[in-house]
Order: sequence, then structure tokens, then C-alpha cells
Amino acid sequence: MSSSQTPPDLIWQVRTFIYRTFAETTQPPDIQATADRFHLSREEMEAVYGELERVHAFFLEPGTLDIRIANPFSAVPTDFVVEANGKRYWANCGWDALGIPAAMHTDAHITTTCAQSGAPIHFRVQDGRLAPTSAVVHFVVPFARWYEDMIFT
Repeated sequence: MSSSQTPPDLIWQVRTFIYRTFAETTQPPDIQATADRFHLSREEMEAVYGELERVHAFFLEPGTLDIRIANPFSAVPTDFVVEANGKRYWANCGWDALGIPAAMHTDAHITTTCAQSGAPIHFRVQDGRLAPTSAVVHFVVPFARWYEDMIFT
């Protein structure tokens, strides 16, 4: 099955499975676990993964079929740690750190460091709202260019 032959409902079912797995375990499933879940061959799932990456539903580790980013989740350690529902997640940036509790509809404690001074920064999200803070989130790369290099952005 090529990506052009992949049924759209399957693509979104796989996307949902990946995000649910991230939320439940803090990590994405590997491609074989996803293929097994949907009773597809690895080759068929490669086409689905390719389509999901093409539409920016997630981003693979370069040169692999391993999911690195499924915004707002990161599969690799980052400077943005989100503690929610008794688990520790990594976010890709300050924006995504706020996106994890929003996506999961949960309270969270977010820890990062100031890029300028190295000082620790803590955020708290409670009842769907960011607690008052004097911290500022700064984006080095304009939003219009984020997809040029998601790992750096």
C-alpha cells in the first residue's frame, strides 16, 4: 500500500493511537507495535508513517522510522520537562510544554531554564490556566519557518 492508497480514516486512527500511546506511556510506539496494532505489515505501516510525516502529524528521527516529535510531545530528552498525571514528559519548546497539559486536559508542572541566564524557570498549569508568572517565552525562529527544521526549532 503506498501513501496515496492509504485510507484517510486509517491514517487518523494510527495518528490517534500514536498520540494516545505517548500520553499513556510518555513515549511513542515503535513502527512494529503500530503495525501489529492495526494488523498491517511493516511495509504497509511505513507508507502510513510516511504520510503522517508528510502532513506534519509527527516527525521521524532523520534516516529512521522512529518518531522523534509528535507535537507537543518529544520522544527524546529536552530542556522542557512537563510533569502531569504522575508522569514526566518532554516537550519540544515552551509552546509545546504548555500544549501537553492542554492536550491532555490536566494540571501540570513545567520546568525549564532561561536560555539567557541558565536560571531555572517553573510554570504551573491548573484548571486549564497558566498560573501567573513573570517568565517570557521567546521563539528564536518565526512560526512560519518552524517546519524547515523541527529539531532545531
